[in-house]
Amino acid sequence: MKDTSHHDERIAKMSFASVYPHYVSRLERNGRTVEELHQVIEWLTGYTTKQLQEIIDNKVNFETFFKNATLNPNANLIKGVICGYRIEDITNKTTRECRYLDKLVDELAKGRKMDKILRQPK
Repeated sequence: MKDTSHHDERIAKMSFASVYPHYVSRLERNGRTVEELHQVIEWLTGYTTKQLQEIIDNKVNFETFFKNATLNPNANLIKGVICGYRIEDITNKTTRECRYLDKLVDELAKGRKMDKILRQPK
């Protein structure tokens, strides 16, 4: 795999607040809601809607966002390709966790059922 250290550093320093509106607009264009987005984020990170608003207001970067999160134990079940990278092959922890979130938002936008997105047993 090629060296992605500059890419990893850029992702780590990017603020969650700068990406959040893009998540919202993509989902709303595809008939999904902010509430569903928050449900997905809470499942992955443990952050409540109130905590997310504080993160946005304080312009917390992704490195801190994931460092302070309580990652769902089933997050490792999130697999596949997102942004041209296979999630399972990403070695940088923060970048992999960001791609987990990107993948969940992508699945939500594509109309996948919530129980599948949240990796719920049948």
